[in-house]
Amino acid sequence: MLDFGEAPRVMAALILMAVYFVVAALIILGVRRHRSLVAHHRELATELEKEQRYRELMVEELRHRLKNKLATIHAVTRQALHDYPAARTKMDGCFGALATTDDLIARTNERGCDLIELLRSELGPYGHVRFTLNGAPLFLPAKLAVSLALMFHELATNAAKYGAFSTSHGLLQVSWTVTNGMLSIVWDESGGPIITAQGKPGFGTQLLNAGLRAFDGKAEIAFLGTGLHCIMQCRIDPPPANKKAGLHPDHSSLQAGSERG
Repeated sequence: MLDFGEAPRVMAALILMAVYFVVAALIILGVRRHRSLVAHHRELATELEKEQRYRELMVEELRHRLKNKLATIHAVTRQALHDYPAARTKMDGCFGALATTDDLIARTNERGCDLIELLRSELGPYGHVRFTLNGAPLFLPAKLAVSLALMFHELATNAAKYGAFSTSHGLLQVSWTVTNGMLSIVWDESGGPIITAQGKPGFGTQLLNAGLRAFDGKAEIAFLGTGLHCIMQCRIDPPPANKKAGLHPDHSSLQAGSERG
């Protein structure tokens, strides 16, 4: 008499052992893969940290070199204008304002700044021209502050070459408002040379639009009979609570008077 009763049990045991080994192999492979990914991520994080430290070192070195170059130019200018005290005093003020602006932008890249402080710093070198700032104190996040600093620098430089800052009687008014999370800045020049012809949009126009595009914004530039008129609009995030606490309602309108060189 033949007995096959144990065959199914043996077969089941073999199948279970095979499943066990397959599952164990998959677990081992998964653990090894996980360890490999973790090690790869650690390597990437280490490389990124090294790159960040290197970038910060290069930026600091560049700041140091620019500061030294500005100091050298200042010293050479003072020596060249030794017999012209009035001109030397005027240039001292301009170089001081430029250095202040560079320092502000460096600090801005880390924590942001107030819009009024940024404008005053950028317009300081052109103290011989009357300018007015109208708007409530407004804290700018770091990335937006850096972008606006570059835009204001470009607009102020163009105003010094071709617009209101190129004449002794030119005027500039900058005003801003925030509505539903959108910041609107109006740059309005008057009293400068009359612009009779307009060329193709240059680097300045491209810079304004590219800088504001990152914040869902845009720039509109018009050359009116009174001078350049620019409207910049962009999205602005609400300031942190500690920044809000530092604002005072009685500072809703500030004006910066003219300085004569």
